[in-house]
Amino acid sequence: MPETAASVKPAKSSSPYTRSNPFPAKLTVNRRLSGPESEKDTRHFEVDLAGWGLSFEVGDSMAVYPTNDPALVNEILHALGAKGDESVPVAKNQKSFREALLRDYSITQPTPKFLKAIVERASAAPMLKELLHADRKQDLVDFLWGMEVIDFLVEHPSAKFVPEEFVGLLTKLQPRLYSVASSLRAFPDQVHFIVDVVTYESNGRLRKGVCSTFMAERADNVPVPVYPSSAKHFHLPEDGDTPIIMVGPGTGIAPFRAYLQDRQATGAKGKNWLFFGAQRESCDYAYKEDFARFKRDGILTRLDCAWSRDQAHKIYVQHKLLENAAEIWKWIDGEGAQFFVCGDARRMAKDVDAALRKIVQEHGGKSVEQANEYVEKLKNNKRYKRDVY
Repeated sequence: MPETAASVKPAKSSSPYTRSNPFPAKLTVNRRLSGPESEKDTRHFEVDLAGWGLSFEVGDSMAVYPTNDPALVNEILHALGAKGDESVPVAKNQKSFREALLRDYSITQPTPKFLKAIVERASAAPMLKELLHADRKQDLVDFLWGMEVIDFLVEHPSAKFVPEEFVGLLTKLQPRLYSVASSLRAFPDQVHFIVDVVTYESNGRLRKGVCSTFMAERADNVPVPVYPSSAKHFHLPEDGDTPIIMVGPGTGIAPFRAYLQDRQATGAKGKNWLFFGAQRESCDYAYKEDFARFKRDGILTRLDCAWSRDQAHKIYVQHKLLENAAEIWKWIDGEGAQFFVCGDARRMAKDVDAALRKIVQEHGGKSVEQANEYVEKLKNNKRYKRDVY
């Protein structure tokens, strides 16, 4: 799962760690998976959980509690004319302004309260004032793309805030949820992640994903606080003989690497079919060696990859599903396979869903309505599971 703020469901345990007191784990491996010519910086992280007394299952996610970029904190302090040692409220305590901006408040995305305060205090912000009208919501969303709190402070130096007022305009810094990419049965006392490190330029400024760059750039010598979040809807079938079909392009591959490790460790006999997709085979093939080993060991029954940029026309995982439609129908209808999808909700998951319905319609000899009914029944029977974001 990529970097998204998340609410964390508590894990049942007698451990002293809770979601408000996460386990201070240690980052032990920070390895780039994507090649130098890739358009993405995809990383494999390994985190040491020794002594934590908690647990997770494959299919679960882990909340990672990042700290903000110190360079950005310094820029905000400078723009506000603050020293950083001023006292500000954090929950029911007081902390220095610098520490609060580093650890407790979200300092990138501007809140509606912050934008209104800029309009009220700046000597002139006519465009922003106009965009804050209720009927301009979409225009405001478009305008705010790639804009951060620091942009408004720099562009409107006449808008003055004392530290306590400023933090009152921010929201709490939330943990980010990432799908676990390893099984405790294969790697006791560890959790692995696959993460796309988010960096991009807008308004002449380099932007950085809070948690992905925390792990990639700043977590080597500091604790990486983590806490498990159960995703019961996305667990493996209880019967290890049940075949599974897994569709996980990009970082959506995470839970399926964990599934294969788990099935190997438990000696599960069920067949496993993986569909993976990325831009280019030469530089974006995450966990290539792992999957080759799973194939050699007889754990991975079938592997179909879609490389979208390796030819003139784009090939995605849904195209590979349709190419294998008859066999997929046989696995699902004839052998009771479960169908798992992990990754991008906006486009990929919708396209995969449409492909599945088409397969059911054409190979099951069903009308559109009957095919839709069949797929909905798969969902209700927990045989079609999605972890999309």
